[in-house]
Amino acid sequence: MKFTIKRSAFLKSLSDVQRAISSRTTIPILTGLKIIANDEGLTLTGSDSDISIEAFIPVSEDDNLLVIEKTGGIVLQARFFSEIVKKLPEETMTIEILDHFQALITSATASFTINGLDPNNYPHLPIIDTKESFTLPVNLFKQVIGQTVIAISTHESRPILTGVNIVIENGKFLAVATDSHRLSQRVIPLEMNDEQASKKYNIIIPGKSLIELSRTLDENSDTIEMMITENQVLFKSENMYFYSRLLEGYYPDTKRLIPDNSSTEISFNASSLLGSIERASLLSHEGKNNVVKITINPNLVEISGNSPDVGNVNEELDYQSVEGEPIELSFNPDYMKDALRTFGQTDIKIKFTSPVRPFILVPSENDQDFIQLITPVRTF
Repeated sequence: MKFTIKRSAFLKSLSDVQRAISSRTTIPILTGLKIIANDEGLTLTGSDSDISIEAFIPVSEDDNLLVIEKTGGIVLQARFFSEIVKKLPEETMTIEILDHFQALITSATASFTINGLDPNNYPHLPIIDTKESFTLPVNLFKQVIGQTVIAISTHESRPILTGVNIVIENGKFLAVATDSHRLSQRVIPLEMNDEQASKKYNIIIPGKSLIELSRTLDENSDTIEMMITENQVLFKSENMYFYSRLLEGYYPDTKRLIPDNSSTEISFNASSLLGSIERASLLSHEGKNNVVKITINPNLVEISGNSPDVGNVNEELDYQSVEGEPIELSFNPDYMKDALRTFGQTDIKIKFTSPVRPFILVPSENDQDFIQLITPVRTF
């Protein structure tokens, strides 16, 4: 194998694929990056068994400056190889495979020789044997991921909660995540053929997989294709395949967690409220409980936080409207900040039912498609 390529084009694909490579794998060859060159272009592959990413660099795209002199393949130690490529002196680089799977990497007057492995020993990627696929808008899908992964659990004691539950039915794509203290749910419309519309798809994708997928998605691409099998999901874009295993088990019924009615409803600008919560949490983080209290009366809405060792903070909130009964409750400010950031600059409504029941945050308009739910903290 021998090829020359524009270094920045190679680095882009290398950095995407490297997201799937772990140094803590039990299969030594998976700490490496597989490179295969054929007449059409280069294929880079990385995997940690849970996630596999395959990126293709075509000869046909002139910007890549890719010239393949000899086809072949090798597996190179990913960490060392990527550091070498980043430090090469010129914009073009050449990689040539010598005897015994050694790779010669040259750029200008710099040259490296590093040991590699036989690519035939690299595990095969999962076979996605299905003709069924769904097409998702890239920008909207990235937004859905960002809005839901904040609520996944980081505790392995309940592995199923470390994932995002995806339910596809009746022309809708629903994503929901919960760690049992908070919940995030987003629904978007999805184009489906008649056969798909008659079925229900219910899968759980590891949150880690979706976070890495979001980082690799090219915002210049309009759509991404999603294909589902019994234990794998594949996301396909023009020059990238992203595989993830699915979590096994049943996701809890989250519909019953979302209250149907409310006794108090208040409207804010999300960005303005976020600033107030950030100020209140400066002191609450120093306390043992890390809680902020909100008090809602017809003519006064305020939040407060305190730390016995440092002091306290009170701030009257700038709200747009308030309806219903007076209420006072405490909550984890970190959960509230995460939730508010997902709304950006939009106006939101917060709906309360009681000081001990979960409350929800929804957009002021179209409040059925996006919900953030937070469980209050009992301070008595």
